[in-house]
Amino acid sequence: MTDWLGPDEWRAVALSLKVSFWAMLFSLPVGLWIAYILARREFPGKQLLNGLVHLPLILPPVVTGYLLLATFGTQGPVGRLLEPFGIVFAFRWTGAALAAAVMAFPLMVRAMRLSIEAVDPKLEEAAATLGASRLWVFATITLPLILPGVIAGAVLAFAKAMGEFGATITFVSNIPGQTQTVPSAIYAFLQVPGGETSVWRLVIVSIVVAMSALLLSEALARRAAQQVRGT
Repeated sequence: MTDWLGPDEWRAVALSLKVSFWAMLFSLPVGLWIAYILARREFPGKQLLNGLVHLPLILPPVVTGYLLLATFGTQGPVGRLLEPFGIVFAFRWTGAALAAAVMAFPLMVRAMRLSIEAVDPKLEEAAATLGASRLWVFATITLPLILPGVIAGAVLAFAKAMGEFGATITFVSNIPGQTQTVPSAIYAFLQVPGGETSVWRLVIVSIVVAMSALLLSEALARRAAQQVRGT
């Protein structure tokens, strides 16, 4: 791929992979927890939480990016608190990862929630009646059954993060080598004469990654359904 892609294109692909990986990794435990409580718990404000989780799917990405900038920017309330510790998101690759994680979070939670809801609660209740703690029941009963769904959610989140553009460019701009991901690079190459060749190469990379993620997600979803039916 390094011979096929030019230096600027390769940097954009490498940064996108880096951003998508960390966005997926850090949002995974939070996503699993949110998915579990939405699937298994009843509490005041549950529908509000569900709405907030899915809000990035409905809001224009530019609005999400601006909200991130207003919150995590150097002048934002959270950004000012984190800056003395050397944690800066605005106009950094870490900000791109944060924006990608926020935009991909609803897909991750939905995939894992559906997987949890497919597991018969009676299996968990039976283990609890034998004296197992809630955490032990989750680790030994629930998690093994939903693992394919968890992986599918992670894969979908990774693919979504690879394609994130609107929130990212609003929050961290389009700085080559620092915040320029594949979608941002495509946008930049479209602005210069003769950039169509680079655009097509990056488009092909995007299609390959997206299709691979979708196929893997579908395969894992089928495996999860078979596993649950076999219990």
